[in-house]
Amino acid sequence: QVQLVESGGGLVQAGGSLRLSCAASIPTFSEHTMAWFRQAPGKEREFAAQISRPGDNAYYARSVGGRFTISRDNAKKTIYLQMNSLKPEDTAIYYCAAAVTGWGPGLKYDYWGQGTQVTVSS
Repeated sequence: QVQLVESGGGLVQAGGSLRLSCAASIPTFSEHTMAWFRQAPGKEREFAAQISRPGDNAYYARSVGGRFTISRDNAKKTIYLQMNSLKPEDTAIYYCAAAVTGWGPGLKYDYWGQGTQVTVSS
């Protein structure tokens, strides 16, 4: 059974940093494109960042580019989201997702985690 488990969320002041992790129980983890999404209160879930299978390519939503960095460790079957210069508008539940095939915008994701709460105070 595939599971994605996020961790690392919490409460941080504006300007601070957090590092999220997502541990995957996917036998073929290195063959999956991975991503982070987020959902703020009262808003739809939105894309944040995506990383390629070997981890050598990534792209970001405009709202987080330059502040967030996605990475992965295929040996540990884990992805990360380093979030710097956090803003109150980054407050959301952050989800990781895995796609069996494909790369790029509009990708369909096959597996989702339960999410981890990030709250940024002003």
